[in-house]
Amino acid sequence: MNATVNPAPIQTDLGAIFVSLELSRSTWLVTSLSPASGEKMSKFSVIAGDAADLLSRMSVLRDKALHRTGRAYPIITIQEAGLDGFWLHRLLTREGIESNVVDPASITVSRRRRQAKTDRLDGETLLRALMAHKRGEPRVCAMVHVPSPEEEDQRRVSRERKTLTGERVTHVNRIKGLLYSQGISGYEPLHKDRRKRLDELKTGDGRDLPVHLKRQVSRELDRLELLLEQIKSVEAERNALLGSQVKKANQPQVEMLLGIKGIGAEVATILWTEALYRHFDNRRQIASYAGLAPTPWQSGSIDREQGVSKAGNPRLRVTLVQTAWLWLRHQPNSALSKWFRERTQANHGRRKKSTIVALARKLLVALWKYVTSGVLMEGVITNKV
Repeated sequence: MNATVNPAPIQTDLGAIFVSLELSRSTWLVTSLSPASGEKMSKFSVIAGDAADLLSRMSVLRDKALHRTGRAYPIITIQEAGLDGFWLHRLLTREGIESNVVDPASITVSRRRRQAKTDRLDGETLLRALMAHKRGEPRVCAMVHVPSPEEEDQRRVSRERKTLTGERVTHVNRIKGLLYSQGISGYEPLHKDRRKRLDELKTGDGRDLPVHLKRQVSRELDRLELLLEQIKSVEAERNALLGSQVKKANQPQVEMLLGIKGIGAEVATILWTEALYRHFDNRRQIASYAGLAPTPWQSGSIDREQGVSKAGNPRLRVTLVQTAWLWLRHQPNSALSKWFRERTQANHGRRKKSTIVALARKLLVALWKYVTSGVLMEGVITNKV
């Protein structure tokens, strides 16, 4: 006879002071619930960024609980991941306070058409979510994995390069637009002879470039050349970062990524710094982190797919979709490329965009298995061959 397995009980007496932090640019609203205070939540606000005042107020909460109960209680806090970053979390942790950073999109909210929203209500919602999470209730909210200061700093290299390349595109398009308004096409601002070509340009009706237009384009070229130098500097930092990761005996994952044909320095940097440096329990977790997990809609006889959730890391998701297109070119005989061709041929060439997103998800899972377990995908070409 099989023994009956009793479910794990949900804890009700957690013995702690629960504090939620609703952070804004001007003020921080602090909502707390202390032992022996009934169900009454206390609220106070501090000036944004005044960590000393916040710690002082938390010390007062601890002293009041000690006076009421004769027992010292720990403080457990929760805050949403946002523009404030993780510095406050690190400060609280250093002061011996348990800090939790939650993904705001994972918190359950009212489904009413017009729901009330204030900082006070948000603070209470955060506090209830924290208490439910500490009681052990499943799927109440998703806590964010806080990177170390070194891991967070390493991300800036690839993120800054993406920002600079976006600004480069803006300046190139602006220069081409200015010249096109005068009947000039075919001018490439990124070519090395851009200054010489600018002096030789003629308008569509055969005139020299107007004086002020030429000066404006010249100033745009000055900004463009500065961007090109900055991009070159950032790429040198990226290559140095990759070199330092490759040299680490306990971290061969970056070298493994660079060894696959079709994955260059920029893609390897983003894959490593944005995702693969972390621990994931299974393929569903890593797909969800990238926002590539499917979102079914099932109710009664209704059963349809809404597409990927897009709730994860946007930089990682965009890079994976771009890498998936490159994968088809550089790894045509791999199992994933064959799967993509079979799927699109079955649809007579339609739905390529949705299929490439599915390929991006499969590619991420395959790369994760490769760097963690050494399992290489079937038919993949490496640079060492």
